[in-house]
Amino acid sequence: MSTTVETVSAAARTAPAAVIVAIDGPSGTGKSSTSKAVAAQLGLSYLDTGAQYRAITWWMLNNGIDVHDAAEVATAAAKPVIVSGTDPTGPTITVDGEDAAGPIRTQEVTSKVSAVSAVPEVRTRITELQRAIAAGAEKGIVVEGRDIGTTVLPDADIKIFLTASPEARAARRSGEVKGSDLAATKEALIKRDAADSGRKTSPLAKADDAVEVDTTELTLQQVIECVVTLVGEKQAAK
Repeated sequence: MSTTVETVSAAARTAPAAVIVAIDGPSGTGKSSTSKAVAAQLGLSYLDTGAQYRAITWWMLNNGIDVHDAAEVATAAAKPVIVSGTDPTGPTITVDGEDAAGPIRTQEVTSKVSAVSAVPEVRTRITELQRAIAAGAEKGIVVEGRDIGTTVLPDADIKIFLTASPEARAARRSGEVKGSDLAATKEALIKRDAADSGRKTSPLAKADDAVEVDTTELTLQQVIECVVTLVGEKQAAK
């Protein structure tokens, strides 16, 4: 019996400490690819908070809600049941039991998500959901978004803010969408930045204690290695 106890104790001592990692930044900085890869490499859970805002936007559009009517959006905010899977190798999201992973990535949803996510009642609903998921991640979690380090998880163990030039971001986004126009993509990104940074409730912003990583001149692998190193240092210090 003592051998078993000693073995378990030794395993507990050598296991990496659970960490909550907040990764924020605007679109096109490599946030999703980096977050998923880091979580998979370190054995952590993963949460794409942007997908949740897209999911509730998709639900609003499907249910005839005027997404430009803040009062109507606020009234409907509590209705959809949104469930996020946290496996970084295959993250899932359902709305009222329906797989929404594909539908939430349409241009229609993309063009409306800023309006919906600016409504305080929506942010309160989704923020509560995000905090519950993070609290339930036993081995730790990588949470990516725009207000994670500032609002959702201000006590996260490590906060990282990814940036990149508008040109680099637009080029990456255009490469993801076949036939897209580079200039139009850049204009849309800048418009989204302004909407996200200018909203009154939980705007896109870098937390004071976040580590900023400019990904403009870095490969995705270099960004991943940088973040893994930062998280590893934090785990070792816990």
